[in-house]
Amino acid sequence: MTIRGFGYVMLVSCGAVATRWLGWSGPQVLATTVFAGFIIGTLLFWKFRLAFALAGITALLSTGVLDLPHLIEFASLDVILFLVAMMIVIGFMEDRRFFEVLVEKALGYLDRRAWLLLSALMVLAAVSAALVDEVTSILFMSAITLQITRRFRLDPVPFLIMVVFATNIGSSATVVGNPIGVMIALRGGLTFSDFLRWATPISLLALAVAIPLSLWWFRAEVRTLDQALRAQRPQEHAVEVERIKPLDLLLCSLLFLGTVGGLILHHPLEGWLGLPKNTMLLGVSCGGAALALFIQREGARELVERRVDWWTLTFFLLLFASAGTLRYVGVTRQIAEGVTALTGGREGWMLFGLTWGSGLLSAVMDNVLAVATLIPVLEDLEALGVFIRPLWWGLLFGGTFFGNLTMIGSTANIVALGILERMGSGLTDLTFSGSQNCNA
Repeated sequence: MTIRGFGYVMLVSCGAVATRWLGWSGPQVLATTVFAGFIIGTLLFWKFRLAFALAGITALLSTGVLDLPHLIEFASLDVILFLVAMMIVIGFMEDRRFFEVLVEKALGYLDRRAWLLLSALMVLAAVSAALVDEVTSILFMSAITLQITRRFRLDPVPFLIMVVFATNIGSSATVVGNPIGVMIALRGGLTFSDFLRWATPISLLALAVAIPLSLWWFRAEVRTLDQALRAQRPQEHAVEVERIKPLDLLLCSLLFLGTVGGLILHHPLEGWLGLPKNTMLLGVSCGGAALALFIQREGARELVERRVDWWTLTFFLLLFASAGTLRYVGVTRQIAEGVTALTGGREGWMLFGLTWGSGLLSAVMDNVLAVATLIPVLEDLEALGVFIRPLWWGLLFGGTFFGNLTMIGSTANIVALGILERMGSGLTDLTFSGSQNCNA
């Protein structure tokens, strides 16, 4: 047995002994042990995370702790379907290089002043993450950043870190910016408008702080880029992409505006149609995906197969089912009662503890995993009579902002790591984090 394998067995065994020592019931101990095995296996053996997820669900089903109806209930198929639909819409526009053309137009006049160029990159990274999701943002913003650093023969690491910081911050601004936002909106009954009212201002404030801090922290690299820009005075734009056809640009623009507009207006639409809350959050995304597939025509199947990250979505589905089992057997109830007792029921202390707790968990175990684990705890706190609406926002910002702490705290970080690894760049200086690798 390898050292990691031995460490895995010891950690899971210690977790089982600890929960038994606390006096938890057999199903609670088993569910917690399986979930711990799921999480620890994912961290220690990242490439086999889906295998650990499948093994965990098998253990829960075979022991009777989880049955098929509850597996389906806990799997959060609404979240999965939302992500599938948005991946189709974004993939359709990416294939037509829609986002890259927008970035080119925005950056074409900023390539002679380093601080202005980098500030624009960070703003665009944050805005694109808020509008289309952090994975899409980091993919095309990384491509733009690397084009600039290659052009001037600069170390890409500090500039890519700045873009990742902005991407994680911007992903908290809207429902669609991050899988965390989708889960919180659907489970907490929050609308797109709620995010615009409460999350967007905080995200903008954080970005306003992050940009000057990043420029100061990497001031030597910024100065080097500024010198290179002044010395070369490039005639062409710093960002060059292949132009798309006017018809493709029009179709992408209409689809983009229609989808984002529909998501923003989903709550009024539900009121006009007499539908339950957040129904059209899913309906609009599915409608956008349907239009994209109709326009794609013969290539629709290829678009779905190539652009939808089925590996990661399957992992999410099993993760949600495993986390839901913790609530089913009463584990999250135990945690909620412990939190209530520890804080004395004071909402301010709960908000502080949950924000930092979710953030630190995100830094060490992936923000999607951390939030999926803590959502049932919030639901049980609500059942105990706690007003939890502010706690949803603490969970959101803890998961997204603290994703910048380590390399394993957010999707954007993992994607950026993969890009740098393929380039052969050194990674030892990277201090940001990442969650699931949606392109693994």
